[in-house]
Amino acid sequence: MGAQGINLKHTVVQAEAGMSRGSANKEEKLEPVHDSVDYKGRPLLKSSSFGGWRSAMFIIGVEVAERFAYYGISANLITYLTGSLGESTATAAARVNLWSGVASLLPLLGGFVADSFLGRYRTIVIATIVYLLGLGMLTLLAVLTSQDCPKNGAKKSCSPPQLHIALFYFALYIVAIGQGGHKPCVQAFGADQFDGKDPEESKAKNSFFNWWYFSLSMGVVVTLLVLVYIQDNLSWALGFGIPCIAMVVALVIFLLGTKTYRYSANAKKKHPFVRIGRVFIAAIKNWRITPQAIEFQQEGSGSSPPHISKQFKFLNKALIKPAGVVEDGKAFAEVEEAKAILRLIPIWVSCLGYGIVFAQASTFFTKQGVTMDRRLSSSVNIPPATLQIFISVSIVLLIPVYDRVFVPIARSVTKKPSGITMLQRIGIGMVLSAMAMVIAALIETKRLNTAQEHDLVNVKKATVPMSVWWLVPQYILFGAADVFTIVGLQEFFYDQVPAELRSMGLSFYLSIFGVGSLLSSLLVSVIEKASKDSWFDNNLNQAHLDRFYWLLAGLSGAGFAFFLYFAKSYIYKR
Repeated sequence: MGAQGINLKHTVVQAEAGMSRGSANKEEKLEPVHDSVDYKGRPLLKSSSFGGWRSAMFIIGVEVAERFAYYGISANLITYLTGSLGESTATAAARVNLWSGVASLLPLLGGFVADSFLGRYRTIVIATIVYLLGLGMLTLLAVLTSQDCPKNGAKKSCSPPQLHIALFYFALYIVAIGQGGHKPCVQAFGADQFDGKDPEESKAKNSFFNWWYFSLSMGVVVTLLVLVYIQDNLSWALGFGIPCIAMVVALVIFLLGTKTYRYSANAKKKHPFVRIGRVFIAAIKNWRITPQAIEFQQEGSGSSPPHISKQFKFLNKALIKPAGVVEDGKAFAEVEEAKAILRLIPIWVSCLGYGIVFAQASTFFTKQGVTMDRRLSSSVNIPPATLQIFISVSIVLLIPVYDRVFVPIARSVTKKPSGITMLQRIGIGMVLSAMAMVIAALIETKRLNTAQEHDLVNVKKATVPMSVWWLVPQYILFGAADVFTIVGLQEFFYDQVPAELRSMGLSFYLSIFGVGSLLSSLLVSVIEKASKDSWFDNNLNQAHLDRFYWLLAGLSGAGFAFFLYFAKSYIYKR
């Protein structure tokens, strides 16, 4: 009887434990997804099928098609400008950098419109339509230009009517406007499909940024393998028309996932621009108040905020009301939010050197390749812009290793979900970028010496007897740097801004490359005017690109030192 009693008691305990687990599982399923609604505006539960990797795959598919289209224009643009439009190397490089810079700065406007007015979903749809308009115009103008110069291919110079050139640049900037609305919103919308406050989904979100960049790099690989060959050997009209078709496919894919997405539910909150602006205005009004007075009033009120940082103490003045009373906890949170935005500025500035270096792959690296031995066989030459494929290939190979090997090992050591911090990841890439420029300078020096040894310095468009494969190491290092710095910057600027400003956050990241391209263009113009012997002569065998690369290596080193100084004292948003 005693044994039966014990067994009965054990059975009851097991039943209660089972009921407890069942109740816990039920409660977990009924737990809401933070700040998210479905396409009808209804709150979401974790048990629902909205969001997650299924929805993210639709959005990743859109980005692959968009990057295929964008690089279909940008990767070989300098060849089109110096060939079909007959521009000089320096002018074409400056204009490519200017366009690339504007294209990377316009996401600031697109992100603002999305976060303040239209929302990410609507902005993506409208921006894609604008994108299609620009691509359609480029295709039509390429057809007209080929009629203006029917006997000219990509390898020969041509000078079409000025009206066609003007319309070409107009269409190019229409593409930039479309990209400006599309780029920041798509990635932010993709990351929104994961709940960062859920431990499991938080890990998935960390992986999302890695696989996002992996996927778009695959799109770039296809561009550089297929489109560049078509543009150089078949037709520029076809080479611009295919990206237009790709964007139509992107729009269809995006619309197919409409009913599966998670949408932001932050519309009822006061806009972060209002909150942050109010902090600065209050701090300015209370500029006479000393930090000691704030501490005294905090002590007098008997309240001490649990997480008030010591950085940017002047913003703490916003905590004092006109009557001299310390504000409540909500005000403390708003002050910390304003400080978080200010902390991003030094990191942003220190990464500009990386942005300048990033601009070289599609300009001078490509022009270097034109002068070198590109033979695969007696009848097949490698298109110079195709060499950029080694950046994407190295990204495609390294990201799975980073995500599946490096992160788990680092996680076991540091106990951090992401393995290493976002700033550590960015810093590693900056070092690799500086190394890439050192190698580029050394290889360019060897190329110039080879041209001199074979008396080719004064022979315009001469092929230097040096294999184009010498350029591969600098491209591979560029790709490795991108795996660390670009993906790190994406995650950093998405994570460290208020949730309602995440499109703007990714716009800040993109603007690094926009300003970097503009600074690169400015640098080229200033050096061209200041130097007695041109560093960027149309005949690259008479130019001094090696000096330019050494200068960029120095700028990269200085930028990294600046970054290291501010990264050490950076306080992550809680």
